[in-house]
Amino acid sequence: VGVDALKANTTGWGNVATGHGTLLVNTTGMVNTAYGYNCLWSNTTGWGNTATGQDALRVNTTGNRNIAIGNQALRKNTTGSRNTAVGADALFSNTTAQLSTAIGWGALYSSTANHNTATGYKALYATTTGTLNIGIGYGAGDAITTGSNNTIIGDLPGTTTLSSTVIIGAGTTERIKVDSTGLYINGAAFTGGGSSVDIQDT
Repeated sequence: VGVDALKANTTGWGNVATGHGTLLVNTTGMVNTAYGYNCLWSNTTGWGNTATGQDALRVNTTGNRNIAIGNQALRKNTTGSRNTAVGADALFSNTTAQLSTAIGWGALYSSTANHNTATGYKALYATTTGTLNIGIGYGAGDAITTGSNNTIIGDLPGTTTLSSTVIIGAGTTERIKVDSTGLYINGAAFTGGGSSVDIQDT
């Protein structure tokens, strides 16, 4: 449904295309769903993709099992597979990376790496090559670029190369931090005996 929708399809089956240029050059790709202007526009043999919103998964060619919901979600993805982007500009810059999840406007916007998870407005926004990061909350970890193996909960930006760190905040205040040097509570190093009672008392 729409100008040039599924225009080049040959043997691809189980596809649904609604909107101008949706699945325009698809030939043998199957079970794809595209709803919105130029969704999956470049897809040729990629299969099992779902794109909803203007330019969602627009340049995907052979990537499989991606879900993009929101204007320009996974906009630059070409061969990356099994990614989920929900929200305008979520995972916008991803090209070939796999297995990342971004929920929220601009979540993981700059990422080109595998295995990141971001939930919240601009969560992990600046992350480029860092992997295995988790950001939950408004702007969580939005300063991290190349750092990896972080978990940030709350409106805490982190730093560009932050790595192997867990931070939990209340609003913009860092409450708990764990890194290679130890445990910090409200900014102070924890020196107790390490029991749950000691931590609660602190």
